[in-house]
Amino acid sequence: MTDTSDRTAEQAARYPRLYAPQRWAWGGIDAQFAAELPPDGLITNIHLVGFSGDQVVLCRDARGHWFLPGGTREAAESIESCLVRELREEAGARMLGEPVWIGAHRCVTDHPEPYRPWQPHPEKAWLWGWAEVTVDSEPLNPEDGEQVVEVRAVPPAEAQRLLTHHRDPWWHDLIALAVDSRATAG
Repeated sequence: MTDTSDRTAEQAARYPRLYAPQRWAWGGIDAQFAAELPPDGLITNIHLVGFSGDQVVLCRDARGHWFLPGGTREAAESIESCLVRELREEAGARMLGEPVWIGAHRCVTDHPEPYRPWQPHPEKAWLWGWAEVTVDSEPLNPEDGEQVVEVRAVPPAEAQRLLTHHRDPWWHDLIALAVDSRATAG
């Protein structure tokens, strides 16, 4: 086995819900998480576990839905530009250092057309990472985005609880992986 294969097998055993094949019915998507990062051209969505001290920054929309800041890349937008924009729009936050990429969901959609015309189709990827952040303004709440009504920094266990409430249990493992990755990076 290669180092990447060993790491993937170790992480899959440690975070089984995250690595299990998933069906995201809301998007007609079959998804599979992997530590190996996809090619840039496949990445359509970028999300961040933002750490403010020892707490995780979460956003809540008008429906009461908690989520991690991040979102869809615009046409020709770089990963870094997307992340900076989404953090500001959804959390009123900015990074204090470089993001650490912990993996991606490789996805295949059964929808007949891409979500946005410039996106790859039917294959795409959602990139996940963590970074140190500071919340220093209000969310921008653009008209075409989620309408954030609250931004809150909470302990990781509370983030796990809020993200898995009435949702898929893999969110618990995603937060655990980010916390563990951060601990080993320090």
